[in-house]
Amino acid sequence: MYDIIIIGGGVSGMTSALYALRNGKKVLLLEGSSIGGQIAQSPKVENYPSVKQISGEKLSEEIFDQITDLGVEFEFDNVLEIKKVEDVFEVIGEFSKYESKSVIIANGVKHRKLKLEKEDDFIGKGIYYCAICDGPFFAGKEVTLIGDGNTALQYALLLSELCSKVNLVIMFDKFFGDDNLVKAVETRKNIHITKNAKTIKLNGEHELEGIVFEKLDGSTFEIKNTPLFVAIGQIPDNKRFENLAELDEFGYFKSDETTQTKTPGLFVAGDTRQKTVRQVTTAMCDGAVAGTNACNYLNTL
Repeated sequence: MYDIIIIGGGVSGMTSALYALRNGKKVLLLEGSSIGGQIAQSPKVENYPSVKQISGEKLSEEIFDQITDLGVEFEFDNVLEIKKVEDVFEVIGEFSKYESKSVIIANGVKHRKLKLEKEDDFIGKGIYYCAICDGPFFAGKEVTLIGDGNTALQYALLLSELCSKVNLVIMFDKFFGDDNLVKAVETRKNIHITKNAKTIKLNGEHELEGIVFEKLDGSTFEIKNTPLFVAIGQIPDNKRFENLAELDEFGYFKSDETTQTKTPGLFVAGDTRQKTVRQVTTAMCDGAVAGTNACNYLNTL
């Protein structure tokens, strides 16, 4: 029996563990794939206070070492379901079952990908999914952006302030974002919009060298030697937990800044919950709140 089980080994989950361990709780951290989450794929992190530059992998390793020194228990297991019987949570994994008095879900989200050959190979080597994180590395340069929703429109405006030219390519003949954002993008002089174009190929050996698009008439064109920002949505994976935590229309957990859910003792932290800003610092903030509130819940039992 654990005091707290944390689902997700990203920075939010590990920060939750840090706060719980420092409060003397017995903590199990469950992760389905690899430590660090999305930030671990970032070659440079320059928006983490007090550290001018660090790789996402190194940052993740340092947090993991910190909680390991404090005594966290860790298992690689993909959680399939959570049940609650009276005051005990049963966490059912692919390989085993675990019990605890409180649970924090910090399983993050996945970026929706283009599903093209070499895409995963080029992540951090020409392909990026966060303009806020990685846009400043390309100040004064030409970039390409794919996406037609609010996030893509916001990224286009942000990149246009930093970069000499933004090639914004969309699959359909219109945008699917707020009118004020659409108008701002369409009137920004250094944003060049191409409609009705589908991304069909990524060229390059060890890094991205060109992006090939296909038009409605079957003709193709290539944009060469620019980084590519992909903003076609994010995918939460929370359906398996909706018996205990309410989801919004997009599949994110409904929870305010307390990180609490409708089920006492169950908390949600990081990108997996409803929020307007998804950054490494906001994920850590959620983790601190969830870890603290889980401890406060345990103290009432």
